[in-house]
Amino acid sequence: MANQLKKALAAPFYLNGQQVYTTISIGIAYSNQNPHLVAHDLLRDAHTAMYRAKALGNNRYQVYISTMKSQALQQLQLEADLREAIKNQEFQLYYQPIIDLKTNQIAGFEALVRWISPQRGFVSPGEFIPVSEESGLIIPLGEWILLEGCRQLAIWHQKYCQNPPFMLSINLSTRQFSQVNLIECVDQILTETGVDRNCIKLEITESAIMDDVDEAIALLERLKALGIKLSMDDFGTGYSSLSYWHRFPIDTLKVDQSFVRRMDDSQPNTEIVKTIIMLGHNLNMDLVAEGIEAEGNVQTLKNLNCEYGQGYFFSKPLPVTALEDLLNRTLYQS
Repeated sequence: MANQLKKALAAPFYLNGQQVYTTISIGIAYSNQNPHLVAHDLLRDAHTAMYRAKALGNNRYQVYISTMKSQALQQLQLEADLREAIKNQEFQLYYQPIIDLKTNQIAGFEALVRWISPQRGFVSPGEFIPVSEESGLIIPLGEWILLEGCRQLAIWHQKYCQNPPFMLSINLSTRQFSQVNLIECVDQILTETGVDRNCIKLEITESAIMDDVDEAIALLERLKALGIKLSMDDFGTGYSSLSYWHRFPIDTLKVDQSFVRRMDDSQPNTEIVKTIIMLGHNLNMDLVAEGIEAEGNVQTLKNLNCEYGQGYFFSKPLPVTALEDLLNRTLYQS
């Protein structure tokens, strides 16, 4: 029955002359699984299963199982703890160096948020970032990340007189990209911290810009007008149309780690990376390869004229103190 419903609702219909498509998420609960269920409980379980279907990507059905209730309660508690963590400033920024592959010197960093909870201990970003996205908490968290990252970079610019100065890449989530006052918020933080705007690079995923391309391009142009740079993260893993790429005001393409790590295992993977690099250069963009874990990856990327790289081969993400120790060793070694 669920499949029949999906098939029936997949057919387009017309609304004010426009062809409209819909998808359906279905949650199913059986009363015979628990003879003591009342109607309210049965509806609650079906509702829980439906949200599980949505979380798995929409246009599917899920049958309720007892573990879904405990998972839902755990997520509710995680969301509550996350709200308290934002209020109590329990987060830290770690910074992963980005290396100039021509000079082997540190050219900049990517800011990565870490949550050290007094109750939970270290909480993986893979656990709390999706919850923050779904709940909308990524908005205040993202503002703090941008503020703290810009503040720290301004300090490093004064402390380390590099030429060119260090760049800082900061991820902008899909939810933030649709934030109504995004431009005003970014501009205020840049002004408040006094950071060199040319040294801030916001990283955006393909999926964030492909829902409404024209609107996305207009927003990207407004961000560029603030004096910052823009990067496309995880390029090659989404569904963007190449016909739009000459219109995007993007400065940098990041080659996804899934391609970089498999370069030595398969010639086709190396050719994919080569093609992405050539595309970026033809569009006047520079390239950052992420997920570098072996020396062989570095040499291959150098041969392909990739400008920058990051990954555990160079350094894992580090807190401020450890990163400054690394900078002092590498910048002032005799």
